[in-house]
Amino acid sequence: MNARHPLPGRMLARWGAALSPNLWTALWIAVMLGALAWLDRSEQAAFLIPPFAATLTIIAYLPEVAIAQPLAVVCGSVAGAAIGTGLSLLLGFGPDVAVAAALSAMVALPLLRIFHPPGVALAMYPALLHPGALFPLVVVLPFALVAVISASVLSRLMPRFPRYPRPLRM
Repeated sequence: MNARHPLPGRMLARWGAALSPNLWTALWIAVMLGALAWLDRSEQAAFLIPPFAATLTIIAYLPEVAIAQPLAVVCGSVAGAAIGTGLSLLLGFGPDVAVAAALSAMVALPLLRIFHPPGVALAMYPALLHPGALFPLVVVLPFALVAVISASVLSRLMPRFPRYPRPLRM
């Protein structure tokens, strides 16, 4: 044991994520969420969905991990929402169906190599809030495509915007 740095001190020194907020990233997330809030009000439908905020922060702060890659973001989100939609159409609505949808997505998404944690959360959404049969295609797919494409374009046009996508960190 190192007497100069007791164990609790060493643990606290390495605790947490070493991420720095970036003004441009925060602005991008604010614009994306603001657009979703505007759509939510103007279209009388659900567009401002909590897993979308998680997706944006994963893209912005962890662009080099597997769950942030464009294929995982787009396909994992849509597949998770489709699993939840399918189960809610087959089994009905409620917390028990939401749990079954989340568990199904937790198994299916990694097997399909498109694991994206917000996709698991999106699987629960249809069973709890009844957004309709087209939710994966009308809401989730456009959001995921806009998120991935806008982050990619901004990362090439603006030097201070985090590079996206980045190669996987091994």
